[in-house]
Amino acid sequence: MENRKTDYSLCALIRRNLENCILGKSNEIEQLMIALLAGGHILLEDVPGTGKTQLVKALARTIGGHFRRIQCNPDLLPTDITGVAIYHPKDEAFIFRPGPVMANLLLVDEINRATTKTQSALLEAMEERNVTVDGETYQLPNPFVLIATQNPIEFEGTYTLPEAQLDRFMMKLTLGYPDAATERQMVMSPFSTAPADQLAPVADIEHVAALMEQVKKVHVDEAVGDYLIRVVRGTREHNGVQLGASPRAAISLLAAAKAKAFLNERDYMIPDDIKSLAPSVLAHRILLHTESRMNGLTAEDVIQAVLHSTNVPVRMER
Repeated sequence: MENRKTDYSLCALIRRNLENCILGKSNEIEQLMIALLAGGHILLEDVPGTGKTQLVKALARTIGGHFRRIQCNPDLLPTDITGVAIYHPKDEAFIFRPGPVMANLLLVDEINRATTKTQSALLEAMEERNVTVDGETYQLPNPFVLIATQNPIEFEGTYTLPEAQLDRFMMKLTLGYPDAATERQMVMSPFSTAPADQLAPVADIEHVAALMEQVKKVHVDEAVGDYLIRVVRGTREHNGVQLGASPRAAISLLAAAKAKAFLNERDYMIPDDIKSLAPSVLAHRILLHTESRMNGLTAEDVIQAVLHSTNVPVRMER
């Protein structure tokens, strides 16, 4: 029990450190931590200047992991991400030179500016946690979390992420603009230009890996697990949906809900964990019919309708 209290305190410390850097975004920071503890990848979609890169840099400094950043553009090659084998005449052998993907926390800025061929180089890393170069497979560091950003309003010179790649992101998040009071505080702060650079680490990557192992041990009651499955399957049965959430989405939602329970200092899941995370985990995996989109239906509307129509398990204690 004492170890568990220490783990909870460390989570609170990490969260507080991030909130000191990114002001007014407690909910988004919580979801970022949930994805981190669940070992999932994140897609941050928002307009420029809302703090996406600063949030990821703040997380990297806070947990003390190996951090690398890739700025995507149409000239970026797959080997610029994975690394390349270079021939050394002296040794008469090819020596593998690791790419930036060999990190604990990888920021892929403006991922939709990379070509589809380069985007596909990330698929193996995201799913298998390794990369293959010239027939040789190299294991990525543990833990490995990829956070990608994209601008939702620019389409010229961009390449839309295919459904197969979107499905590998555990969550899709937006930060949005801060309220007036928070923005005033940000502007008047002496560290407003690079707040993440002022943070000190409060944990190390070994601590984070240990927390991730604790999250896996969170108990899932059979009734709660059945409720999760019914929610995911409900997205496939909605009349306005062409492609519903996949089994991978169900696994991601379960892992995320476990992490949320852990952050709330519980060693068991409840239905509210699932309900609160369903929009972030499922919405970007749902493909609507063209007619539904023209009528103004959104993936979030579908999820809310499914949650409303799915009975929540209730246990009566005697």
